[in-house]
Amino acid sequence: MEFTMIETGWLSILPPIIAIVLALLTKEVYSSLFIGLFSGMLIYSFAGGGTIISAVATTFDMMYSKIADNAYMIIFLALLWAVVSLVSKSGGSEAYGRWAGKHLKTKRSASFATSLLGVLIFIDDGFNCLTVGTVMRPITDRLRISREKLAYVIDATAAPVCIIAPVSSWAVAVASEVSQTNGFNVFLSTIPYNLYALLTILMVLFICWTGRDFGPMKKAEEEAGQGSAEENSGSDAAGAPANGRVIDLVLPILVLIVCAILGMAYVGGFFRGTSFSEAIGYNPTAGLTLGAFAGLVTAFLLYIPRGLMKPREFMTNIVGGISNIVPPMLILILSWSLGGVCRQLIGTGEFISGFVSTANLPLGFLPFLIFVVAAAMSFSMGTSWGTFGMLIPIVTMICAADGAGGLLVPTLGATLAGSVYGDHCSPISDTTILASTGASCPHIRHVETQLPYATLVAAVCAVGYLVAGFTRTPWIALAVGAVLLIVSLLVLNKMDLKIKESGN
Repeated sequence: MEFTMIETGWLSILPPIIAIVLALLTKEVYSSLFIGLFSGMLIYSFAGGGTIISAVATTFDMMYSKIADNAYMIIFLALLWAVVSLVSKSGGSEAYGRWAGKHLKTKRSASFATSLLGVLIFIDDGFNCLTVGTVMRPITDRLRISREKLAYVIDATAAPVCIIAPVSSWAVAVASEVSQTNGFNVFLSTIPYNLYALLTILMVLFICWTGRDFGPMKKAEEEAGQGSAEENSGSDAAGAPANGRVIDLVLPILVLIVCAILGMAYVGGFFRGTSFSEAIGYNPTAGLTLGAFAGLVTAFLLYIPRGLMKPREFMTNIVGGISNIVPPMLILILSWSLGGVCRQLIGTGEFISGFVSTANLPLGFLPFLIFVVAAAMSFSMGTSWGTFGMLIPIVTMICAADGAGGLLVPTLGATLAGSVYGDHCSPISDTTILASTGASCPHIRHVETQLPYATLVAAVCAVGYLVAGFTRTPWIALAVGAVLLIVSLLVLNKMDLKIKESGN
């Protein structure tokens, strides 16, 4: 569908501003995105001599166009969530829990096993939270690891891992927002710049190895060690087959990952002579769809013959899984449409680019500023998808200005990092809620104990993005961030010890 652009000057920046302000005020992203979208259509319609009726019609024309452009992604997400639903009902998680209970004897080993399982289940954060919590909670209770600590490890290996995993719902969501033909390759290049995700994983591993907690988490761990932690002798996964095996959890996901990579290579012509990097960037969502379908077929061949599920139950779980993707998919469709209005109809990019190129702003500060804005938005709204859905189109427009093109990838990395920080610790985030649910930890206790940990990493990242903005390389920023993080953890742990000793 062809659209004609009209230059609207400063009015072109109103739609994204309206969407962002409404989202921050109402904490509701769906209506905020739609109102921002419709306001852009009103500006476009009135500037071209149209009416409110034409604005309404063009709104749905744009939504139709974006759905058509991203049809493969919608199919992939539907199939992915179908696989997630089937795996969660197969009994494989419970089988892993039984195996782990026989082999994990110390706090350190149980903490590492929890984080490892969280890293392995990277295709979706919600599935990650509930699966890891259900599997590991009886084991961590037995070893007197606090529910608060379990909830933190679950949460810290959910969204932060998904946002840097090339084969995940998050990857294709981000790639679809980038207004370039090689959006998937752009996503891959943001991974080293996603300081929050990488440093959060480093922090989890460091704390699991050393046990050097601080703040409210340290107090929770001491209480759990003294025997005040809740005891839970079993799993909450009602209805899961008792004869499930670890392979029922691992094999469908492993097949999905391998076949997704092969599928991207196949669709892009790798087996016909195209280079691998070009092949996987050609039409990645088509290749990912092939991988998701392979995972679905694997689950069918693995579960049905052994009686883990009846055919009718298998299809019911598929439908249930697909229904879970509707809310985040609506966010994506609205954000795609809002970005389309700004880029294709009212000239937001041209206006912002012209402003940036004439304002002589210190562009090196851009990743830092965007990280702070994304963090504040995501924390306030409780959604990372809604945040980067709003900000990525704006960031790409800003970086289209002369002299700022080299900052596109660092700034996109900062956008994703800030979005994940807010999602990680916001009390109204669905991931935060699912992490506390999976760990059977009171929600407010999870928020209170996790917030200092997440905010410490965010503060270190802010420094890292100042470095990245001026050096335009992720490696120096990562090194500086890692050193600052480890030193801060050691200092805070010692401060807690001194406070405790002085109190005694």
